[in-house]
Order: sequence, then structure tokens, then C-alpha cells
Amino acid sequence: MKILTINSGSSSVKYQFINTGTKQALCKGLVERIGISGTNLTHKRHDGKKINISENITNHENAIEHILHILIHPDYGVIQDLNEIDAVGHRLVHAGEKFKHSVLVDEEVREKLYECIEFAPLHNPANIKGIEASLEKLPNIPNVGVFDTTFHVNIPDYAYIYGIPYTYYKNHGIRRYGFHGTSHYYVSHRAAEILDKDIKNLNIITCHLGNGSSITAVKGGISVDTSMGFTPLEGLIMGTRCGDIDPGVIYTIACKENFDRDQINTFLNKQCGIQGISGLSSDMREVGTEAENGNYQAQLALKVFAYRLKKYIASYFGIMNGADAIVFTGGIGENSDVIRKLAVGNMDALGIKLDDAKNDGTRSSETIISADDSAVSIMIIPTNEELVIAMETERIVSDIKSSN
Repeated sequence: MKILTINSGSSSVKYQFINTGTKQALCKGLVERIGISGTNLTHKRHDGKKINISENITNHENAIEHILHILIHPDYGVIQDLNEIDAVGHRLVHAGEKFKHSVLVDEEVREKLYECIEFAPLHNPANIKGIEASLEKLPNIPNVGVFDTTFHVNIPDYAYIYGIPYTYYKNHGIRRYGFHGTSHYYVSHRAAEILDKDIKNLNIITCHLGNGSSITAVKGGISVDTSMGFTPLEGLIMGTRCGDIDPGVIYTIACKENFDRDQINTFLNKQCGIQGISGLSSDMREVGTEAENGNYQAQLALKVFAYRLKKYIASYFGIMNGADAIVFTGGIGENSDVIRKLAVGNMDALGIKLDDAKNDGTRSSETIISADDSAVSIMIIPTNEELVIAMETERIVSDIKSSN
């Protein structure tokens, strides 16, 4: 099948057009600054041919329209007719417990997705905009929702229940859900392929590190614990998110700053993390440069980020009674040799030994960077969430066709 994948953000739409038979992205692109001055569409074909288009793209429907136009463009497109699109797969962040698996989007599903907005108010509305725009422009083509939470549905109850009255889970669905599921799924399975072992026999710790970061314990191919929780705010320190924090700190800051609930939510999600500690930026590259120049807060931000990651890695060793591999992925995981060294350095007692020569300077390539005598394989694997979305979309559409 030929699947168009859509990852719709508040002011952006990322897309890929994937041939699931060959698992090749025929083209990929990004529409940025939707509804803002300086809107730009960047499009690249599999043969390297690319184009940048600067136009006034006012909303997501307009963005999808531009994407479809470029797909059939005589010079930059990869198909001749939109009917060659077999289905559209959408990345959806959070479904609560309403949807535990990927789903064909129909009217009932659309209504339930709106009910899920409260679970991820920063992400879900934008995801829904992408679906609505696709249904408007491609009304006769199946649209499938693929959820970030799906890979984590088998986490045991004792790992997802919070220390609050159980009625809040029963009545409001407040529990740990986990995110970045498509990424953790992809890199854990790819790690097993690289190691030439059956994933059912492996314990793998996957570290998805970017502006949003999470870490997952994957036992036998199944997520058994993950760092993000009810929302994508919990867990590791992130670009602008605080990660794990004493709830008393939230109460104290709200009182001292006279924050209302919306202000405290914005503060925790957009003003904390790497940006808050460094006082500089949420971009790890900029913070890393300043750290090298001797900036104390930048150095501290890197250390706090890596320290929190190291604690999670060690805890997941305990949960799974050991690990066969640790995988780094995401913009930071794939590109920051400094963070990787800080996170897994000095862990010989757990059989984790990094080869500094292999690690130093390695970026965005499938590589094993552990020492030859390391009991645990340390790996860099660039993620491919879009391929997972495309393959899931194909599965859903094929199942529906076969049942009819």
C-alpha cells in the first residue's frame, strides 16, 4: 500500500508518503508556522529532489491541501493522482482508555477523540485538526488513528496506578499511560534485528531523547514500564517540561507567583526543563555549546538531564532483572555523545561499558557503541515512527477489507 502519514502539531504538519511493500518513504516534508507569518513548506523526494515553498498557509486544512498538491506535482510529486493514496495514517498522542489500539476514524471515533482532549490539551487538538483536514480533502480514503499510548497498554496495574484514591482512576481515568510508543516499539524491534536475536528473549531499555523525552523498559517485546505518565509532563527532564517533581513544589510556586491553573500548566510545560535550568534555551545544541564555554547553568542542565536518565536506566534494570541492550534515539539520543556518556558512564557494576572511541562524534547512524567486553549492548538507532504508523494503517485497512 501507499500510505500518507500525518503528524499534525499546533502550527505544523509533518508528513511522509510511504510504500509499505518496500518500507521506503517516497517523499517527506514539513509545513511550518501555520497561521503565522513566514509559513514554509519543505518537501524532499526519495531521490533527493527537493523544494521549499513560502506561502500564506492559514490553517491545517490549507496545509493538507498544499501537501496533496505537492504529492501530484509534475516535477516534485511521486504520484499522478490522489486516488493512488490507499490510506492516511495519523499520529495521535492520547486516547485515555477509550482507545487502546489503532482505529479506523469514523464519526463515532471523531466524537470520542474530542472527549480525549483533556488528557493531552497541548497535543490532541492539533492532532484532531489534521484528521478533520484530511477527511475534508480526501473523503473517500480511509483515515486511521495510531496512538502514542498503544505500545504501553500492557503495563501492569501496579506500574500505572498512582498513589491517590483508586476512585480517581475508576471515575476519571487518572493513571500512567506513557507516550512515544511508536518510537519505543520501532527501536526495540530494530535492536533485536541488529543483534540477530528473538525480541521475546530480550530485555531492552529504550531512551527516546528529544525536546520531549521518555524511557521505556521493554521485556520480551512488551512495554512493562515507561517514564511519562498521565500526561507527557512526567518523567525525564525535557526541553521545556519539568519532568518528575514534588507536587508540593507546584503548590508553593502557584501560591508565591499567584498562578491560576492555566498559568501553572503553562509554566510546567513550557518554562521549565532544560530551558528553565539553563536560563538559555530548550535546544540541547545551544546549551551544549554554552556548557563547553564554561556556563555553569548550562553545565548543570546537562548534568541534571543525564542524571535523571541514569536513575531511570538503573531502575529498569531492577524491574526487568537485567538488560541486554540500551538504545538511544531521538534528536538528543542520536546526536549527543556527551549525554550518552554521562548517562551510561561509570555503570560497570551493571555490566554497562561504553566505548568512548565509538561514542565520540557518532551521530544519527545505527551503531553499537558499547565496549567489546560490555555485558549490555549500547546502541544508537534512529527512530522511524512514520513507518510504524504506515504499517499499522495498512494492517487496520487490510483487516477491514478482509472482514468485508
